[in-house]
Amino acid sequence: MKLLLISDEESPFLWEYFKPGMLDDVDAIISCGDLNPHYLSFLVTMGKAPVYYVHGNHDGRYDKDPPEGCECIEDQIVNIGGLRVLGLGGCLRYGPGPHQYTEKEMRRRIRRLWWQLLLHKGVDVIVTHAPVRGIGDEDHISHRGFEVFRELLEKHKPRYWFFGHVHTRYGGNTKRVFCQGETTLINACERFMLDTETSERQ
Repeated sequence: MKLLLISDEESPFLWEYFKPGMLDDVDAIISCGDLNPHYLSFLVTMGKAPVYYVHGNHDGRYDKDPPEGCECIEDQIVNIGGLRVLGLGGCLRYGPGPHQYTEKEMRRRIRRLWWQLLLHKGVDVIVTHAPVRGIGDEDHISHRGFEVFRELLEKHKPRYWFFGHVHTRYGGNTKRVFCQGETTLINACERFMLDTETSERQ
């Protein structure tokens, strides 16, 4: 299955220079947050693939202007092409604003998922806005990952973990793909194409 991962920065290639048919081989589009809702609506309209999303910390506008035709997967496990996918949006609280959580608040959200995790016998993919603490995040609190995410990763060992929040342009050599145990973690900033059938651990 071919997945288009997007986050944080609208891709000119996909929006301003879009050409009919360029998304025909994409099976699903997954947004890790902080994108214009009209951008997501555009992608689901112009392509053939469904669009799934979690909220970033700048997505308060979704409350009044949600992405049309797209599916929010916050706090639930959904089936995407046979993959069990869990969505957990938001970032570590660093100031006022929506979709920000303390470690305690995020831990509480994860605890509420126990029945879904049991029912689905785990997950294959976890989609978040914030990264796992110590994997692709930064030391500054505004882009720091959640400690509780590391516990979630180590306990359930998903095949993939997709995240955003940390823009690749912040650093000249920002790494996009990480491996932790059995999990491949991918920073979806702007766009990242993943073929789950042919991808190899990097």
